[in-house]
Amino acid sequence: MTIIHRNALVPYSAADMYALVADVPSYPEFLPWCGMASAESLTDNEVQARIEISHGKVRKAFATLNRMDKDKAIEMHLLDGPFSFLEGRWRFEPLNGEGCKVCLDMNFEFSNLIMKMLIGAKFTEIANTLVDAFCARAIEVYGRR
Repeated sequence: MTIIHRNALVPYSAADMYALVADVPSYPEFLPWCGMASAESLTDNEVQARIEISHGKVRKAFATLNRMDKDKAIEMHLLDGPFSFLEGRWRFEPLNGEGCKVCLDMNFEFSNLIMKMLIGAKFTEIANTLVDAFCARAIEVYGRR
């Protein structure tokens, strides 16, 4: 199983960063590997998200059930896709003064060796750079601070 833990201190509020991560349909606008993304609200605090990973000619989609704790956290649980296991948690922790700490913890395992060979290295790279990608997106959306 691959385990990812990344975090960053940013000059944006927890609400600002939460809004960027929660806006799944905008992912293709700034994540070059994301071929498609959609989200459907199931309840006030649950969203079903579907994301397509594009790597060369290979395209693989996966779906997660996301439990939303507004401006604080997003928990992701695998519904379907090329994984036998995938769970993740974004946390947005306000800092004294301005800004927040953004944390991502993710654990995943591919369903078979072929999937791991096709997209394993790319997905590990994606997971390792997601926090940086959202920090860059914050600069685009909210301006440099």
